[in-house]
Amino acid sequence: MFVATCEIDLLLGDVHSLKEKRAVVRPIIGELRRRFDVAVAETGHQDLHRRAQITAAAVSSTAGHAQDTVGACEAWVADRPEVTVTEVRRRVFGGHDEGVE
Repeated sequence: MFVATCEIDLLLGDVHSLKEKRAVVRPIIGELRRRFDVAVAETGHQDLHRRAQITAAAVSSTAGHAQDTVGACEAWVADRPEVTVTEVRRRVFGGHDEGVE
Protein backbone atom coordinates (compact mmCIF):
# COMPACT_ATOMS: atom_id res chain seq x y z
CA MET A 1 0.00 0.00 0.00
CA PHE A 2 1.22 3.48 -0.89
CA VAL A 3 -0.01 6.89 0.20
CA ALA A 4 0.86 9.99 -1.80
CA THR A 5 0.24 13.47 -0.44
CA CYS A 6 0.33 16.83 -2.11
CA GLU A 7 0.41 20.05 -0.08
CA ILE A 8 -0.60 23.03 -2.19
CA ASP A 9 -0.05 26.60 -0.98
CA LEU A 10 -2.44 29.06 -2.56
CA LEU A 11 -2.70 32.80 -2.90
CA LEU A 12 -6.33 33.82 -3.19
CA GLY A 13 -7.43 36.64 -5.46
CA ASP A 14 -9.91 39.33 -4.43
CA VAL A 15 -10.67 38.02 -0.92
CA HIS A 16 -11.14 40.38 2.02
CA SER A 17 -12.48 38.17 4.81
CA LEU A 18 -12.37 34.63 6.12
CA LYS A 19 -15.97 34.19 4.96
CA GLU A 20 -14.97 35.06 1.38
CA LYS A 21 -11.98 32.72 1.72
CA ARG A 22 -14.30 29.84 2.67
CA ALA A 23 -16.43 30.61 -0.38
CA VAL A 24 -13.35 30.04 -2.59
CA VAL A 25 -11.66 27.14 -0.77
CA ARG A 26 -14.69 24.96 0.04
CA PRO A 27 -15.74 24.38 -3.58
CA ILE A 28 -12.16 23.49 -4.54
CA ILE A 29 -11.94 20.92 -1.73
CA GLY A 30 -15.35 19.48 -2.60
CA GLU A 31 -14.56 19.16 -6.29
CA LEU A 32 -11.19 17.48 -5.59
CA ARG A 33 -12.99 14.90 -3.43
CA ARG A 34 -15.65 14.30 -6.04
CA ARG A 35 -13.48 14.32 -9.15
CA PHE A 36 -10.41 12.42 -7.91
CA ASP A 37 -11.76 10.39 -4.94
CA VAL A 38 -9.04 11.66 -2.59
CA ALA A 39 -8.98 12.82 1.00
CA VAL A 40 -8.64 16.62 1.07
CA ALA A 41 -8.49 19.21 3.85
CA GLU A 42 -7.44 22.78 4.44
CA THR A 43 -4.27 22.21 6.42
CA GLY A 44 -2.64 25.60 6.85
CA HIS A 45 -3.02 29.37 6.92
CA GLN A 46 -6.51 29.13 8.43
CA ASP A 47 -6.16 32.53 10.11
CA LEU A 48 -5.07 34.38 6.93
CA HIS A 49 -7.74 35.50 4.48
CA ARG A 50 -5.60 35.69 1.31
CA ARG A 51 -3.60 32.48 1.78
CA ALA A 52 -4.62 28.84 2.02
CA GLN A 53 -2.95 25.47 2.14
CA ILE A 54 -4.80 22.36 1.08
CA THR A 55 -3.53 18.81 1.23
CA ALA A 56 -4.78 15.93 -0.90
CA ALA A 57 -3.97 12.30 -0.10
CA ALA A 58 -4.42 9.25 -2.31
CA VAL A 59 -4.07 5.59 -1.34
CA SER A 60 -3.18 2.97 -3.94
CA SER A 61 -1.58 -0.42 -4.39
CA THR A 62 1.16 1.18 -6.49
CA ALA A 63 3.28 4.25 -5.86
CA GLY A 64 2.89 5.40 -9.46
CA HIS A 65 -0.90 5.44 -9.35
CA ALA A 66 -0.93 7.35 -6.05
CA GLN A 67 1.55 9.90 -7.46
CA ASP A 68 -0.44 10.26 -10.68
CA THR A 69 -3.62 10.91 -8.70
CA VAL A 70 -2.16 13.71 -6.56
CA GLY A 71 -0.42 15.10 -9.66
CA ALA A 72 -3.80 15.36 -11.36
CA CYS A 73 -5.16 17.14 -8.27
CA GLU A 74 -2.27 19.61 -8.41
CA ALA A 75 -2.82 20.29 -12.10
CA TRP A 76 -6.56 20.81 -11.62
CA VAL A 77 -6.00 23.31 -8.78
CA ALA A 78 -3.33 25.14 -10.81
CA ASP A 79 -5.90 25.68 -13.57
CA ARG A 80 -8.36 27.42 -11.22
CA PRO A 81 -8.54 31.11 -12.17
CA GLU A 82 -9.49 32.26 -8.66
CA VAL A 83 -6.24 31.03 -7.05
CA THR A 84 -2.51 31.14 -7.68
CA VAL A 85 -0.37 28.17 -6.64
CA THR A 86 2.71 29.44 -4.81
CA GLU A 87 4.30 26.17 -3.66
CA VAL A 88 3.70 22.43 -3.91
CA ARG A 89 5.18 19.66 -1.76
CA ARG A 90 4.64 16.00 -2.66
CA ARG A 91 5.46 12.94 -0.58
CA VAL A 92 4.95 9.21 -0.98
CA PHE A 93 4.79 6.76 1.90
CA GLY A 94 4.70 2.98 1.61
CA GLY A 95 6.74 -0.04 0.75
CA HIS A 96 7.94 0.07 4.34
CA ASP A 97 9.11 3.62 3.52
CA GLU A 98 12.34 2.26 2.04
CA GLY A 99 13.51 3.91 -1.13
CA VAL A 100 10.19 5.63 -1.78
CA GLU A 101 10.41 9.37 -2.29
